[in-house]
Amino acid sequence: MRSRARNSFDELKLGDFAEITRRFGQAELPASAAASEAAGEGHADHLVAQGAWLTALVLEVIDAHLPGPGAGLIGHRLDFERPFAPGELVTARVTLREKVAAPQELVLDCVCVDQAKRTLARGRARVIPPIPPSQSPAVAPNPPSPKVGSRYRELITAAKRLPPIRTAVVHPCDVASLEGALEAAEEGLIVPILVGPEPRIRAAAEAAGRSLDGVELVAAPHSHAAAERAAALTREGGVEALMKGALHTDELMAAALDPAMGLRTERRMSHVFAIDAPNYPKPLFITDAAINIYPDVETKRDIVQNAIDLARALMIDPPKVAILSAVETVTPKIPSTIDAAALCKMADRGQITGGILDGPLAFDNAVSKEAARAKGIVSAVAGDADILVAPDLEAGNMLAKQLVYLADAGIAGLVLGARVPIMLTSRADGVLSRLASAALAQIFAHWRRRGGWRKTEIMVEARESQGDQAPGS
Repeated sequence: MRSRARNSFDELKLGDFAEITRRFGQAELPASAAASEAAGEGHADHLVAQGAWLTALVLEVIDAHLPGPGAGLIGHRLDFERPFAPGELVTARVTLREKVAAPQELVLDCVCVDQAKRTLARGRARVIPPIPPSQSPAVAPNPPSPKVGSRYRELITAAKRLPPIRTAVVHPCDVASLEGALEAAEEGLIVPILVGPEPRIRAAAEAAGRSLDGVELVAAPHSHAAAERAAALTREGGVEALMKGALHTDELMAAALDPAMGLRTERRMSHVFAIDAPNYPKPLFITDAAINIYPDVETKRDIVQNAIDLARALMIDPPKVAILSAVETVTPKIPSTIDAAALCKMADRGQITGGILDGPLAFDNAVSKEAARAKGIVSAVAGDADILVAPDLEAGNMLAKQLVYLADAGIAGLVLGARVPIMLTSRADGVLSRLASAALAQIFAHWRRRGGWRKTEIMVEARESQGDQAPGS
């Protein structure tokens, strides 16, 4: 390991770097991939294993050296560019490119190269620097894991390093919704303001064996009034997020969409599912599967932009956006293919910014490089999508739930496009999904508070002008 790294925020300087060199061995391959490698065959498991190993190597540099033990990972992205063989020496390097003063954050460029200095993967990470040991114990390395929920736990751990956001919890009159809010508060993600009929909220707390000491309650006689009161708190600047309790989604969204409530912006509201699919090599977002039933092209433009903004807040920048349809060719017989082509052209003309779009793409072409290659699709998005844009609510909802019930995926998400993020938690959601939604809202709220859209664009332009430097050069 070579390093020019310091540890504290004040000591760190732009250009500081650290790197580690490791040999990629046969032991790092899963059994199925190792067998295919021995037979001289290509195997998707092999590529997934290589990508996961490179990511773990980069995170080891961050956790151990730059900025070192005690750092908090907010988000990272590593794009896999070329495969490599067992036995090769691989170097992972991280370099400090930006320091954000308030709150204290670091932006790192990450690159992996082989022994011939050819780039294998590149990306970036956003971290919180270590804090003094007297204030917090060191954070152990947290490499990626294929276990269900591992990405959500990583997300929650990162979010806990940020200040909690004041959140209006609307009508939390059952045990599930009240416990979800209180768990998020205990994890340091939110400061809950419970809005609803006080006797029913206290009865739910008693049934759950929970104390409400120190928790703010805002009285409202029923669910409809609770939604309106929560919207008013947002309009008054008292809260930075909304969380759905024991009321129908329609009631909460009616208040959010009411022009008199002041939550609407020039952007159409839409929902983004953040999917933790253990068999997919990175986080996956699906939109819109909850709000807009049959969106037209203008609405889809806002749906896409909302999802891009969330991905960028999580340091997936630029996200790769696949506009889904049943086929990958444009045909008037399938209107969603026409919409997909129009959205891609809108991105070319600057009407959608911050992402890389391609479509129409069938689902297999969007998530499988082998499927895209078999059909001759040459695209930065095909087989490597971060965001899947469904043609309508029905398709998106079925796709998300299929991943949950047939592929052991976790599901969380937000409504975006309003003045504040909205968590539409469901009675079927487990504690981890509720906490992940709260973590998403917290990270997004802080990113937007810092002017995230404008800042990220400036960061990208600055890095492009600086160029990239391979380890050891």
